[in-house]
Amino acid sequence: MILAEQLQHGCAELGITLDADAQRKLLDYLALLHKWNKVYNLTAIRDPQQMVSNHLLDSLAVMEHLWAGRWLDVGCGAGLPGLVLAVAQPDWQFSLLDSNSKKTSFVQQAIIELDLRNVSVYCARVEEWQSAERFDGIISRAFSELGEFLRSTRHLMEPHGCWVAMKGLPQQELAGVPEGCRVKRVIPLQVPGLQAARSLVIATCAQASD
Repeated sequence: MILAEQLQHGCAELGITLDADAQRKLLDYLALLHKWNKVYNLTAIRDPQQMVSNHLLDSLAVMEHLWAGRWLDVGCGAGLPGLVLAVAQPDWQFSLLDSNSKKTSFVQQAIIELDLRNVSVYCARVEEWQSAERFDGIISRAFSELGEFLRSTRHLMEPHGCWVAMKGLPQQELAGVPEGCRVKRVIPLQVPGLQAARSLVIATCAQASD
């Protein structure tokens, strides 16, 4: 199966509609990632077909559970999930943060080549990073365990915003949620072409209303 068909079929399984321009940008991003990966080791996955399921579709699978607003992707790595979501949701604003300069350099190049106007990338440790505005949502994919994710980003969250942690099986991490935060939902996900367990943990400040 060619990559474009794999992406189209995967989106159909997820119930996602992407226009032709968004699909082209995602495939261009994948080609760029594959090219840079040969030199910079941005991801352990080398096969482009695996990249479609493990990177593109894995990122897109969370989209129906997100909301419009200002988003921060912490530990974005090569731009996952933030860059993929920014392509799919051009009206939302995304800030991508990682402490690895090789990875943020790649993300910056991808932003330029894909002509994305709703993404900014920063190279810094999240504990030390400050933003003029707080975020409506903060997302991470394999950044840290849940409690550490909430603690290290709390200064960046709007009072009524929510955290979204992309996890495998998160049950053991739920006990580590810090005081003042609470888990709202744990959502199992089915990612087309991916056999591994996937779930989404949505958390909020304890005083925030549903």
